[in-house]
Amino acid sequence: MHIHILGICGTFMGGLALIARAAGHRVTGCDAGVYPPMSTQLQEQGIDLIEGYDADQVQLKPDLFVIGNVVSRGNPLMEAILDQGLPYTSGPQWLGENILRSQHVLAVAGTHGKTSTSSMLAWILEYHQRQPNFLIGGVAPDLGVSARFDAKQSLFVIEADEYDTAFFDKRSKFVHYRPRTAILNNLEFDHADIFADLAAIETQFHHLVRTIPSHGLIIRPQDSPALDRALERGCWTPVSYLDSPTGWYAEQIDPQSVRVDFNQQPQGHIHWHLSGEHNRLNALAAIAAAHHVGISPQQSCEALSHFQGIKRRMELRGTVNHIRVYDDFAHHPTAIALTLAGLRQQITDQERIIAVLEPRSNTMKLGAMAARLPGALADADHTFCYSESQGKHALNWDAHATFAPLGSKATVYQDLNQLVQAVVAHAQPHDHIVIMSNGSFGGVHDHILNGLDHRFSE
Repeated sequence: MHIHILGICGTFMGGLALIARAAGHRVTGCDAGVYPPMSTQLQEQGIDLIEGYDADQVQLKPDLFVIGNVVSRGNPLMEAILDQGLPYTSGPQWLGENILRSQHVLAVAGTHGKTSTSSMLAWILEYHQRQPNFLIGGVAPDLGVSARFDAKQSLFVIEADEYDTAFFDKRSKFVHYRPRTAILNNLEFDHADIFADLAAIETQFHHLVRTIPSHGLIIRPQDSPALDRALERGCWTPVSYLDSPTGWYAEQIDPQSVRVDFNQQPQGHIHWHLSGEHNRLNALAAIAAAHHVGISPQQSCEALSHFQGIKRRMELRGTVNHIRVYDDFAHHPTAIALTLAGLRQQITDQERIIAVLEPRSNTMKLGAMAARLPGALADADHTFCYSESQGKHALNWDAHATFAPLGSKATVYQDLNQLVQAVVAHAQPHDHIVIMSNGSFGGVHDHILNGLDHRFSE
C-alpha cells in the first residue's frame, strides 16, 4: 500500500512513517517545514518528502492519505482530498487498525512523564532481549530512535497522548490504541486550547479505560482525585496502585539510589544519575508495567540502573567554568516544580539554580496556569522569563504582573538577545542554568553557552 502522510515531520507522524515503512508500505509525505533531524531520518529510510501542501499532490494517487493533527480545514491539499472524495484517515486510527491490533500494547498516558516513562519501559524490555516495538515522543540514547517496528515482535510501547486526533476526530489519540497494559501516570488540566476544563479531560481518560480488556491491567498512582473520578465512571480491568505501601512503592534512599518494594517486600535497587520524585514515580510505573509482561522488578531495576535518560529532560547541554546548562522540556507548572525540586535535592546549598523560562505551550500562552508559575519556580534562585511581544508565541497575560510575587528573584525580557546577555552576566561558577521550553527557544542554549565561553575566556 502507498500512503501519503500530511504533517510528516512531527514527532508522532514521523515515527508513524518509520513504522509504516518497516511494515512494508510505500511511504511519502509532506509538511510545511521539512527540516532535520526528522527529515534526515525519514529520507535515510527511503521516504520521499515534499515541502508544503500543494493540492497537486493528489496526483501521487496514494491508496490512502494519513492526516496529522497539524492539518486543518483550508489546507489546500486537504481541501482537494475532500473535494475529490479521496480516502483518508488519521494517524492514530491508521496505527490502531493496521499495526497495534496484533500487538500487546503497553500505553503510557498522563499529563506528565509520558515520554520518560515510555522510554524507561521500552528500555527495560530492550535490555532483557524482548525487542519491543515502540513509538515515543522523544529519543532515549539507549534506544537510538523514537520509533521501531518488527512484525515478528508482539510487544508495543506507545506514548499515549490525550491531545485530539485530527480536525475531523476530536477524540483523544489514545482511544485508538486499545492497550492491554495501561499506565495512567497522573491527570491535571492541560491543553487549554482544546479542553474547556479538567472534567473534559477526565471524560477522555474514561473513554480510554473503557477500551482496556478485563484481562489487562491499569497502573495508576494511589493519590489522584481526577483519576478516581475517571475510573468511578466505569472500570472493568484490574488496577495496580503506585506509591502505595501495600502495592508498588519506591523510596529515595539517596540522590542516586531508589529502593523498590512490592506488597511490602523489597524487590531491588535502582542506581542512576536521574533525580527527583517524578523520575522515581516514572520508574515505578515502568517497573509495574514490565512486571505485567513477565519482567521481574529486580530485572527492571538492573535495566534502569543503566538508563541514560532522554533528550530534553534535564539534558546537560554544556559546562563552562563550572556553570552547567541544561535543556528541559517544560510545558506545565507541575513539571517545572518537580524538575527544579529534583535538582535542588542533588546540589549543595551554595550552588544556585537559574531558571530560564519560555512559556510556549498552548496552555501556558493562554494563561490557564499563569498564577501557578511563581510557586512552581520557588526552588530557583532567579528566574529569567522570555515574553515574546508579538507573533504566534506571544502571551495572553502580563508576565511582569504574574512574576511580581517573586520580587527581585525574577526578571522578564521581550528581547531574546537582552535575555541572553542578562543570564550570562548573572551567572557565576557552580550555577545550574535550567532552560525550560517545549520549543527550540531561538537556540538560546547555544547562545548562553557561547556567551559564557566568551565572558570567562577574556
